[in-house]
Amino acid sequence: MADIKPFFMFEGNAEEAMNFYMSLFKNSKIVSISRYGSEGPGKEGTVVQAVFSLNGQEFMCIDSYVNHAFTFTPSLSLFVTLDSEEEVDEAFAKLSENGKVLMPLDAYPFSKRYGWINDQFGVSWQLSLRMES
Repeated sequence: MADIKPFFMFEGNAEEAMNFYMSLFKNSKIVSISRYGSEGPGKEGTVVQAVFSLNGQEFMCIDSYVNHAFTFTPSLSLFVTLDSEEEVDEAFAKLSENGKVLMPLDAYPFSKRYGWINDQFGVSWQLSLRMES
């Protein structure tokens, strides 16, 4: 069976991003982390590779020691369904701080409470209130 995880490539702030995301969602943790040593090739202490979990969903990330001409794009986003308006509002407020709002937090035909943000690291998040069944 395949093991599929979303993968984030940062340029020096992978651990900061992981810690920020883990602070937003319950049952989150660093599963594994390895760092560059003094021998490089990346800056000492930055992330060679890490696996972290947000409410049971695992993600991978690295700190690339190569500067790239590209970064994250909203064409791929993390869609998060939350159980209460308070959870949506809180996550939206934290993720939009120093980020960019793509769609403001509001009621839309497809969701009673929804917002779309690029966070301070450039990662795109869609937050939606769980629909009642």
